[in-house]
This record gives sequence, structure tokens and C-alpha cells, in this order.
Amino acid sequence: MYAPERQQEILRLARESGRVDVLSLADTFRVTAETVRRDLKALDRAGLLRRVHGGAIPAGRLDFEPDLAERESTAADEKDRIARAALAELPDAGSVILDAGSTVGRLAADVPLECGLTVVTHALPVAARLADHPGIDLHLVGGRVRHRTRAAVDAWALRAYSEIRADVVFLATNGFSPDSGLTTPDLAEAAVKRALVAAARRVVLLADSAKHGQEHFARFGDLTDVDLLITDTGLSPEDAAAIKAAGTEVQCV
Repeated sequence: MYAPERQQEILRLARESGRVDVLSLADTFRVTAETVRRDLKALDRAGLLRRVHGGAIPAGRLDFEPDLAERESTAADEKDRIARAALAELPDAGSVILDAGSTVGRLAADVPLECGLTVVTHALPVAARLADHPGIDLHLVGGRVRHRTRAAVDAWALRAYSEIRADVVFLATNGFSPDSGLTTPDLAEAAVKRALVAAARRVVLLADSAKHGQEHFARFGDLTDVDLLITDTGLSPEDAAAIKAAGTEVQCV
């Protein structure tokens, strides 16, 4: 396959799925990762794709947001490891906020039965996983529910979070980097996430490494707002060092 044909197929795949990654493309076309990177660079220069960490998204798709089912199946092994590592950050007693997100949802599913905590969440899937937990005092924050994330947003949710002060928030994001900060496609989601950060004494970000370098439409904070980032070993040592140098602890699992 000639380079222009391969690039046309890469563009088609990106438009269909909303994102392509270097390693999968290299395997699909039986070429090296460096060849794929050159293809993505050419498509980026042509204004057809926008390069992000580990791959590319269609140009003009900073608002791209996969649905919940797709996010649950993406980087599943990495998310499982991150969720298990996050268990060590649960306080022995006290209160936590659980954000809407597939990795945070895995954490909710893994909370030990002997754990006794007050948990606040605006995410319906998270609440469903904890509703029958014998040791959890569960508080469900209301508001308009976004179908794509199954999470409550807008004034009711913002008001509820403004009235509490939790020990720890387990935060999710669609993109993170020292330069662009914490970003997500939707302004209403971003407003709630900003309120979550303000409502907790400690902020723990759960994000797989594929989200590093991604930049979305709505910015809700700086990476320096995060006390601890738990991610997977796909984050390069250089990127981890840059995040640590800015003051955020990094744990790669």
C-alpha cells in the first residue's frame, strides 16, 4: 500500500471511531510506528487530523466524547490497575467524592466490603455500584443527567458540591498535560469537575496514559491542582518527570 492510500484509510478510521492510535495503526498496516507517525504528521499538516499523545483525532473534534460503553472497554487492563492502586488512597474513615468516569467506576466496584465511608457522587453508574454496599453512607447529587456520561450537571449539582468539604476526591478527566491542564469536551461537566476539586482537601486524578497530551474544549483546572496522579506505565518517564517537577505526585502502575 502506498503512503497516500494508507493515509486515506487512516483518515477514514479516525472519522469513524473519533480517534486512532499509533500502535494499532502500525499493526493494521504492518508498518513501523515511525511510519505511522510520519503519516499522522502529514495529515496534521494538511489540516485533516489533529495529533494527540499516542495518536490523532479528526480535525475540529476537540469536542469528541466517546459514550460510556466505549470508554468502559477502552484501556480496560490499565484502568483496572489504576483502580486497584487507588484503593490505597481511600481514607480509613471519612468522606470521599467519586467523579463520573469509567476508571472511577472501577474503583467504586472494588471498594472492600469492610470499608466504612461517606461517599458523595453525581454519577449514576458509580451510585449503582455502591447502593448495596453495607459500609457506605451514599449521597447521590442530583441535577440534569447527561446521557453520554450518565452524570448530573448544572445548578443543582453545583449547589450541592458547594456545601460540602470531603477528605478526598477521585477525579476523572478526558485530557491532561502540564500545558493545557485538565480538559473535557462539555462545559457543564467541566463546571461540576471544578466544583469537585474545590470541595475536597485532597485531589487524586485517575487517568490512563492515553489521555496525556489530549486537549478538549472545556478546561476545568491545572494539573497542579492535583495532589496525586495515578496512571499506567504508558506514561513516559520524561512526561512523568515533568509532571512531578510541577508539584504533582505521580504513580505509574
